[in-house]
Amino acid sequence: MLDLEFAQTSDPGLVREGNEDCLGHFPPASPAEVRSRGWLFALADGVGGHERGEVASRLAVETVLDAFRSAVPGAQLPALLPRMVHQANERVYAAASGKPASGMATTLVLCALRFDQAVISHVGDSRCYLIRDGRATPLTRDHTLAADQANLGLLSAQEAQEAPTRHILSRAVGADLVVAPDTTQIQVNPGDVLMLCSDGLHGPLPAAEIAYVVTQRKDLQAAAERLVAIANERDGSDNVSVQLIRIHSVERMGMYRGKPYKLR
Repeated sequence: MLDLEFAQTSDPGLVREGNEDCLGHFPPASPAEVRSRGWLFALADGVGGHERGEVASRLAVETVLDAFRSAVPGAQLPALLPRMVHQANERVYAAASGKPASGMATTLVLCALRFDQAVISHVGDSRCYLIRDGRATPLTRDHTLAADQANLGLLSAQEAQEAPTRHILSRAVGADLVVAPDTTQIQVNPGDVLMLCSDGLHGPLPAAEIAYVVTQRKDLQAAAERLVAIANERDGSDNVSVQLIRIHSVERMGMYRGKPYKLR
């Protein structure tokens, strides 16, 4: 059966008074629910200022957790997660309606785990990494103007990292009536660590350093707190949030006509 541990922490940083990041998770209550529903982790980084970003990120996380909790048991995660993102977008957009100058919106990255699969769906520049064999590999692509230009070949990867548009979102939850999340699915192995984080963390820390900090620490909470501390030492101008999920064991499953069956 899928077995994991997780740790999370969020910090306002050294400059901002408030914290517009929001973290959430859904823990299955029984072994049966581990198999029928699984785990969900969510991280959002709000934008808008004057506490509007804080409202947007909280609404987005609350919406996806409620949707996951009420979903039909056994629902296919690659289809469920984008629907949940759309529901979050509708709720945040509705909350901002009538306030066109508020700029209220949020990034959102989700990671759901069941059996031996992880499904990631995201909008914006909050990321999910897979940390395996001492390497941290991003499973998401930033939705920023610079990243979009790099994807089109207009900028190199290095130029995109240094471009002034690297922090300008090209997609965000609540910014428009319709949003297009990116969704991916991977098989996970015992020993893998999945990391969700806001740009306050992945901006100052390269992937290699993230992998080193996580792999050198058995205590997952200590690893999360060390990552945030380094981000604040290097920059500290933004809110910093991270969720770390370590896989202890998985249940290898196959699919037949949309239904899982255990592999021998």
